[in-house]
Amino acid sequence: QVQLVESGGGLVQPGGSLRLSCAASGFTLDYYAIGWFRQAPGKEREGVSCISSSDGSTYYADSVKGRFTISRDNAKNTVYLQMNSLKPEDTAVYYCAADLLGSSCTPSRLRVGLPGYYWGQGTQVTVSS
Repeated sequence: QVQLVESGGGLVQPGGSLRLSCAASGFTLDYYAIGWFRQAPGKEREGVSCISSSDGSTYYADSVKGRFTISRDNAKNTVYLQMNSLKPEDTAVYYCAADLLGSSCTPSRLRVGLPGYYWGQGTQVTVSS
């Protein structure tokens, strides 16, 4: 069965850290750029970060730059999102998605609504004291 499964979400205090995982089964992530997106209550889903398969290059939205780090472990068929210095405004459901149309992470592809993405089911991140 082909699927992406996110894990690692939870409740954390402001300033805390979480590491999200995106594990694939039924297909190999090696060939695809992988994106992390998030959707806060009452807001549209937005792109957070992505990583290329070709050279491991990364991109971050301005809102998370310097606080989040994306990485991939092809041997484990998993992509990670390390989130540090979390803020209440980071509260959202976080989704990973495989870009089946390409191997390169670019800001233009890290947008919701484009064809070719295979999505996970999401994991809730809540930042609150």
